[in-house]
Amino acid sequence: MCRKNDERNFAAAIRCRTGRARACYIGKAVRLDMETIQKAVVSRSPAFRSARQIILFARNFLKYPTMLGSVIPSSPFLVNQLLSRFDWARASVVVEYGPGIGNITCEILKRMRPDAVLVAIELNPDFVRFLREEIDDPRLRVVEGSALDIRETLTRLQLPMADYVISGIPFSTLPDQSRSDILRESREMLRSDGAMLVYQFRRTVLPHLKRHFGRVQEDFAVLNILPARIFHCTL
Repeated sequence: MCRKNDERNFAAAIRCRTGRARACYIGKAVRLDMETIQKAVVSRSPAFRSARQIILFARNFLKYPTMLGSVIPSSPFLVNQLLSRFDWARASVVVEYGPGIGNITCEILKRMRPDAVLVAIELNPDFVRFLREEIDDPRLRVVEGSALDIRETLTRLQLPMADYVISGIPFSTLPDQSRSDILRESREMLRSDGAMLVYQFRRTVLPHLKRHFGRVQEDFAVLNILPARIFHCTL
């Protein structure tokens, strides 16, 4: 049951692993700010980290619904299907747009070579702070900024062109010019044998992808909540 006291409600939700508890603290504890969360639970256990992720994601969805594609983070089904398109043996530079709470970020790091680099470009300062606090991996570069700045970001980090760009930002909500600029810059900052992976909950981005890339393959992650479309774009 959800309790009126926010801190007790949050702690109880962490102790219980049921779907009911998760729905409870999404609905009630989402109002907590990160300072209160940190005071409520001192442990850095996986359960605490997962709870922080869910609360932070839900709170930011309520604040900025057009900046996030869904109220629910990407499921393992979507993540595995998406990352199966990578050739990890040759992926030395990977760029992720809109990593959010880092569920895909962590899975990329698990698969990447020890000498590879992942550049996570995030516009939301809450997510940036969370990623920097929670993911301790020397291969990760968390950058606060826009996907429009991929060229400047790679140059500043003294990195070569990307092998892969992965994006979950909701292109359907972006202004036409911003969407076009991001896709153009992404294509130009890919190696000739590179690819851009885009996952969306709507198909409206497809004609824009075809305008900028020579080949676009479409897949469907039906087990994700919500079902998502995956676009594999190459030069």
